[in-house]
Amino acid sequence: MILPIVKEPNPILHQKAIRVTKMTAEIKKLIADMIETMHAAPGVGLAANQVGSRLNLLVASADGVKGKELVLLNAVIKKQTGKALCPEGCLSLPGISSKVHRATEVVVEALAPTMEPVIVEAADLMAQILQHETDHLQGHLYVERLSFWKKKRLLLKYQGLPA
Repeated sequence: MILPIVKEPNPILHQKAIRVTKMTAEIKKLIADMIETMHAAPGVGLAANQVGSRLNLLVASADGVKGKELVLLNAVIKKQTGKALCPEGCLSLPGISSKVHRATEVVVEALAPTMEPVIVEAADLMAQILQHETDHLQGHLYVERLSFWKKKRLLLKYQGLPA
């Protein structure tokens, strides 16, 4: 089922996610719905708080291939290397985008949907997606990584006001 995407300024976007401690039928359904929602949006990543859930859960698909999505629970970035200025947007802030400094490679520790620990090494677009989505799960939006004035101009544009 395609879920509604939560938009800024909804408070859930600014709350830290809650750790997942066991897999349930409800969480499995949420994962399937998040994957369907991400592809329908269309997007390359989605954090659970973007669909109104406080769970620490993200889905990602750098190549957009259905059935090959990465699903991570309780994801934590353990290592970041390299740096690039990447164009970035967000399904929760539609209509605006900006370039953001991101690491070009990351190492993420998380749980797979089987609740087994996994280590994900990602580069380029997938690294960017994982950084963006883990920011969401910490209660942060990509615009918070911008200078004060750039953020202010973008948020005014988002609100339909003159920048």
